[in-house]
Amino acid sequence: MPQVAAPLRLLPLSQTLAPTAPLLHLSRRLFASSSPSLGRAATLRALAYRAQPGRRHHQPRRGSSTLRKAPKEEMAGAGDKEVAFNRKRAEGMDGRKRGTMELKTRKLNPVNTTCYVQILGTGMDTQDTSPSILLFFDKQRFIFNAGEGLQRFCTEHKIKLSKIDHIFLTRVCSETAGGLPGLVLTLAGIGDEGMSVNIWGPSDLDFLAGAMRSFIPNRAMLHTHSFGAERNVSSSQSKDSVIILDDEVVRISAMFVKPRYCNGAGSLNDTDSKPGDTAIVYACELPEIKGKFDPAKAAALGLKPGPKYRELQLGNPVQSDKFDEMVHPSDVLGPSIPGPTVLLVDCPTQYHMPELFSLKPLSCFYEDSLDQMENSKKVNCIIHLGPSSVTKSVDYQNWMKRFGATQHIMAGHEIKNMEIPILKGSARISSRLNFVCPQLFPSSGFWSVKPANDVMENDKNTSSEASGSVSAQNLLKFHLRPYAQLGLDNASIPSLFTYKDIVEELVSEIPEVKEVPEQVRKFWQNNANDKNMPPAGSSMLMVEEPWISQKSDKIDDGRPFQKCPRNNQEIPCCVEDATREDMEITFLGTGSSQPSKYRNVSSIYVNLFARGGMLLDCGEGTLGQLKRRFGVNGADEAVKNLRCIWISHIHADHHTGLARVLALRSKLLNGTPHKPLLVIGPRPLERFLNAYSTLEDLNMQFLDCRHTLKPSVEAFLCENVTGSGTPQLESTMFAPGSRMENYNRKPASPRDTTALANFKEVLQESGLEILYSVPVVHCPQAFGVVFRAMEKVNSAGKVIPGWKVVYSGDTRPCPALIDASRDATVLIHEATFEDSMKDEAIARNHSTTKEAIEVGTAGGAYRIILTHFSQRYPKIPVIDEVDMEKTCIAFDLMSVNLVDLPVLPKVLPHLKVLFKDELVVEEADDIQEAAVY
Repeated sequence: MPQVAAPLRLLPLSQTLAPTAPLLHLSRRLFASSSPSLGRAATLRALAYRAQPGRRHHQPRRGSSTLRKAPKEEMAGAGDKEVAFNRKRAEGMDGRKRGTMELKTRKLNPVNTTCYVQILGTGMDTQDTSPSILLFFDKQRFIFNAGEGLQRFCTEHKIKLSKIDHIFLTRVCSETAGGLPGLVLTLAGIGDEGMSVNIWGPSDLDFLAGAMRSFIPNRAMLHTHSFGAERNVSSSQSKDSVIILDDEVVRISAMFVKPRYCNGAGSLNDTDSKPGDTAIVYACELPEIKGKFDPAKAAALGLKPGPKYRELQLGNPVQSDKFDEMVHPSDVLGPSIPGPTVLLVDCPTQYHMPELFSLKPLSCFYEDSLDQMENSKKVNCIIHLGPSSVTKSVDYQNWMKRFGATQHIMAGHEIKNMEIPILKGSARISSRLNFVCPQLFPSSGFWSVKPANDVMENDKNTSSEASGSVSAQNLLKFHLRPYAQLGLDNASIPSLFTYKDIVEELVSEIPEVKEVPEQVRKFWQNNANDKNMPPAGSSMLMVEEPWISQKSDKIDDGRPFQKCPRNNQEIPCCVEDATREDMEITFLGTGSSQPSKYRNVSSIYVNLFARGGMLLDCGEGTLGQLKRRFGVNGADEAVKNLRCIWISHIHADHHTGLARVLALRSKLLNGTPHKPLLVIGPRPLERFLNAYSTLEDLNMQFLDCRHTLKPSVEAFLCENVTGSGTPQLESTMFAPGSRMENYNRKPASPRDTTALANFKEVLQESGLEILYSVPVVHCPQAFGVVFRAMEKVNSAGKVIPGWKVVYSGDTRPCPALIDASRDATVLIHEATFEDSMKDEAIARNHSTTKEAIEVGTAGGAYRIILTHFSQRYPKIPVIDEVDMEKTCIAFDLMSVNLVDLPVLPKVLPHLKVLFKDELVVEEADDIQEAAVY
């Protein structure tokens, strides 16, 4: 039985600072200053105190959305026991009986004092997801749509997802539900027994639930409720609304909107609709507001002041104290006011408009309808989730006018929303890094957005918006109660900021940072001069480490590791003769477990420029990160030009962004000749993709990682992909004594051999000589990957070996990965924990920073880049300078070009000035605030 760490007792700030102040001088520093000009003020303080011998106290970290406590092999840190996080239960590996994860039950408050709807602007800047809508009550919370990035957004804005009771989907697709898997797993790890949430959607929700259960093992985590007509029922039979919830707080009903496509004769029909096409209009109706109580009338009817007054106000009749008669609420209350009503309308395409305009349940809300005259119903607010290309059409604008003086909030994607980063904290730190080192941290794709010409022309030709409509802004509210505050509320909208504002704030906060960009720029100047062979004896900033010459002169395929000496430097020829168009690695997510304020979960984009690109892992939010790095149009081009996606293992933080990327690629390439995208991953991933493909066209071809082990790939590439190719592959992969001997599945089916043939084409198109998977130590069917570019001939006629990149996935240090890293150009290795947490790293099958560096050093890797940091290190992890001779720490949206590898280790110490005041004491304040929120 593992021992439970003592929970952290949160103290008032005055008591917290007092005992720790004398210990500040013991704070471990990340690096000693490598530049004397930076001085003592620029020294980066550590993010954690080193524990005393024999005792280990893991302090809470800033940026964690959940306080944690548990046995060290299960948990990520210490925290408040009432909001503990159980990682093993979240992964379904705690060994406990299933079915204990109960839904939250809250005591309703029929007389709500506060109620509003709020725009959660996920996707407003990246257009990769549909914005979410929060419906807030005193005792209940509802969210409509849960696209990718919802967890990260709510963490930054301190919106507690553990308080959510119900999630409603306006459509069942990756755009509206991409954040559900991660959210469900996060909730499952909270508290003593785990939490869950009701998920509502049309019958298509059953397909999504089935797909999610392929990697969410605990069925109690998923409480899904599908409603409405089956898929084969015509639209004319599903025009009535379906009441989902109806209690004393709110009545929520759903109306179905199916696309109607034109057939050859020009008429409309819905026979071509498929799962995922159905959209839902939700009507949220609050109970009527009782009239004002009149004490004089109550006294005249023989009532004494007391509990009976309250009963009448709640709508219940009471017996008169003086007379033999019943007193009804209408006798003592003034006229009631109809309860506020909010509509959420999702009209994703023009083909949905005919069905939307003909919905009968909406007729009672139209200003000119007879139903409204009889029922006196009025919509106070309509939130439109459809894209501006639909909502700005003349027909849609005319339909909006039928509601009269209703407040319309246009929450669909618009160009003007793109200039405002939704994740302000991440944008702020990325901009600061860009100021210090623009070579590794290029500017965001959103600071200078220029709409495409066709968009600008469309805006000119559209009619003016309906009266009372406003564009949604992030965190915009519409108050429903108190009734006196009914209407829009802009108070929560974040202040606007620009890149210039961030830089000015940085310079005023840390004046010495102004010197750093020039110091960093000199590294690139000297690197360029070095390639031009400066005279001997000239001053050199870059001096290669002596350990390079001590390594083996053979790489894993037996070929010599050629080096090009340049004035005491030993830079590999593949780097020395590289151009900026050869290869670049962009880190889209560098955190582990779940998205946080500063780090997204795992994803790496390898840009091969004219030869396309690859994704290594694809955690939630990968598409949004691509758009933040390259802009909306640039990211679309990157997705269209992907050659393959490689997934290391089935944990959710490594693959739940995959469906969104595949669905977008299929949409972007629709109508143009193209091949299915090759997805290489563990076999369980195929079950998820096949199940999900019933909802959206993913247009992919799957290849099991077990079929891409090195001996098998080498044998296969030697064949001509003929009939003899498969027997050769089987004989090598499953030969006695091979690593694959115990696997039952063999690539004998036509599907597998076709994928292998596509795999060979991908290598040729990508300019790769080989790509193979490496079994690693983490979970069943976990892999690393190795890929090497083809050799080339330089301008002098010399044959140059291709560069080699190795990515570890999640793993403990293992001989197979060390062997695979032999003389790699770049090793990207996970480094989840700091060195003092080796026990936890062993228990969780992860690596510490020192262990990761030792793997690369043992293999003779030229450069090591660390990633996959625990979210306890929100900005930068704890690493000793002695380990950083050839190592760099990855940050989100960091891009490393092949030609920049020589300067890489020299840059990081200069970034420390940005984090010099990051102390544990400061982080404890945020943890305390989160505990009482």
